Amino acid sequence: MTAAAALLPLAGCGFQPLYAENDAGQTVASELATIRIEPLRDRVGQQMHNFLRDRLNPNGQPVAPNYQLRLRLQEQLSELGVRRDETATRANLKLIADFLLSETGSGLQLLTGRSTSTTSYDILENPFASTISERDARERALREVADDIQTRLAVFFNTA
Repeated sequence: MTAAAALLPLAGCGFQPLYAENDAGQTVASELATIRIEPLRDRVGQQMHNFLRDRLNPNGQPVAPNYQLRLRLQEQLSELGVRRDETATRANLKLIADFLLSETGSGLQLLTGRSTSTTSYDILENPFASTISERDARERALREVADDIQTRLAVFFNTA
């Protein structure tokens, strides 16, 4: 009963859940499922493509997409925590994704944006362990960027 009373003020301010059905009977999720994600070149791009596909259209690429999403990824590595012998012990990995959403038929650009994520990892004495640590940091950054892009697209479709 108290929870319902706490939500009562939200009814008057125009609050609407992001994934609720709109007046036309469509949901944001159904709009997201009509986005075709253009393939990216390297392994990091493939991972980003897969993370976005899982978030936007978990049933796979749409057969007749209404929208097309293009991405460009950049990665920046900076070493931190330098020892006296000038070897780094910590690093930051910054992932930058520029994205463009356009209509499939007309090519009209609907939304452009940039999403970034910075993750840290330890540089260890064992090269294999350092490689695994860096790979984990990259995967975390990719997931964060994919989540951010999904949220921004959902907000766009909810307000459009």
